[in-house]
Amino acid sequence: MNTQIFRQYDIRGIADRDLDNELVFGLGLAFAHFAKMKLGKSELSVVVGRDARVSSDRIFCALADGLVKGGATVVDIGMVPTPLVYFARVQGSHDACIQITGSHNAGEYNGFKMMVGADTLHGAAIQELRGIIADKSAAEAAQPGEIIADENVISDYLNYVGGNVKMGSKPLKVVVDCGNGIAGVAAPQLVQDVLGAQMIPLFVEPDGNFPNHHPDPTVLENLQDVMAAVREHQADLGIAYDGDGDRIGVVDHKGEVIWGDKLMILLSRDVLKSNPGATIIGEVKCSQTLFDDIQKHGGNAVMSKVGHSLIKAKIKETGAKLAGEMSGHIFFNDRYFGFDDALYATARLLEILSNTDQDLGQLLGDVPETFATPELRLDCPDDVKFDVPGKVAEQFSKEWEVNTLDGVRINFGDGWGLVRASNTGPVLVMRVEAGTPERRDELLGWLENAVKSAIA
Repeated sequence: MNTQIFRQYDIRGIADRDLDNELVFGLGLAFAHFAKMKLGKSELSVVVGRDARVSSDRIFCALADGLVKGGATVVDIGMVPTPLVYFARVQGSHDACIQITGSHNAGEYNGFKMMVGADTLHGAAIQELRGIIADKSAAEAAQPGEIIADENVISDYLNYVGGNVKMGSKPLKVVVDCGNGIAGVAAPQLVQDVLGAQMIPLFVEPDGNFPNHHPDPTVLENLQDVMAAVREHQADLGIAYDGDGDRIGVVDHKGEVIWGDKLMILLSRDVLKSNPGATIIGEVKCSQTLFDDIQKHGGNAVMSKVGHSLIKAKIKETGAKLAGEMSGHIFFNDRYFGFDDALYATARLLEILSNTDQDLGQLLGDVPETFATPELRLDCPDDVKFDVPGKVAEQFSKEWEVNTLDGVRINFGDGWGLVRASNTGPVLVMRVEAGTPERRDELLGWLENAVKSAIA
C-alpha cells in the first residue's frame, strides 16, 4: 500500500498503480466500519458518485463491494460532479457519501472525496482510515448491505437550483468550458435551460482522457480557449470548471480572468446585502483587497487555512455565509448548504449579472488596483518543506507583522508575501501582492532570499 495517497484533504493516486481492487475493496470495508463507529449506527446509507475517468467504473465496483460487505447500503448516483454527491447526501438524508474522482489531476489519477454526516474527512480521519485498511481491522458484516440506484439526482439538483435563484431580465451570453470533465453532464443544462442564458459550449462531452486541455482553471494556459471564445462571440462572460466540478474559473466580457479572490469580492458584496454583518471567509493566499472589501461593506472578514475540508470546518465553526479560495472553491452557506459547488456558484453569479445593467468590469471597477504574482511553486522535499515557513517568519518578525496561521504571511504595510508548505506535494507555495509592479518584485526578491536561506 502506497501510504502517500492518503493526503490531507482526500485520497488520491495513480489508479492502475496505487488503487488496485484489493485496496479499494479494503477502503470500502474500512469506510463502512469507520462511519458506523463515528455516527454510532448499526445501519448505514452511503451515496457514491464518480467522475468520467477511465478507471472510475472499475473503482466503483470494488468500492461498492467493500461497502456492501461492510453492511452499508450503497446509493449509486452514477457519473456526476462532486457537488451533486454532497447534494444527494443532504437531500436524501443519507449518512455519508464518497465521490470517486481525480479532481484536476491528469487522466491516469483517481481518488476519493469523503463525508461522514456533515463532516468532510481530512487530516487525522483519513489517516485513521489508512490504519483500519492496513490492520485489516474492519470485519465483514453479518448482514451485508445492497446497492440501489438513484438516477434522478441531476434533475433534482437542477430543479432545486432553478427554484433557489431569481434571474433578472437582462439576457446573458455565456461561454461554458467543461474541459471534458464531469461538469458537462449538468452545467450546460443549468446555464441554458434552467438559468435561461444563451450558451456557447466548449468541451462539454465528458472524456477521462481530457483531449483538449487539462481541466484546471487555476492555470492560465487552460483558460485560453474560453478567453478566446468570449472575445469571438462577444459574450458577457466565460465559465470554466475543473475535472469534478467543484472549482470555478471566470473570464469577464473582455476575455480577462477574474481570479477566485476577486470573484469573492463580487459574491461577498451580494451576500452582505441580504446578510448585514455576516462572516465571510477567505484563505491565506487571497488578496488583501478581499478582506478589506468585506470589512468596508460591513462584513466580518475571517482568514482561513487553505483546503476545502478545512474551510468547511471553519464555516461550521463560525457560521460564515460565504467562503472561497484562490483556487475557485466557492462555498455558499447563504440559501445553500455550505459546501463547495462551482455549478451553484455559476447560478449565483449569473443571478447577480442578470439583475444589473453593469458588466463584470464595472461591478469590480472600484476595487483598488494591486499587482500580485500568480501562485508560485518551488520544489522542496517533504521532510524539509514544513520547517521553511517558520524560519522565514523568524527572519521577518523583528520588523514586520507575521501571521503563521498557515505557513507565514508577512504584512509589509504596502504589500504582503506568503510562504506555505503544500499539503499535496513536495512543494513550497509563494505569493506576493503590492501596490506597484516594482514593489511586488522587490518583496518577491526578499521572500525568495529568505526561503533560500531557510532551506540552506
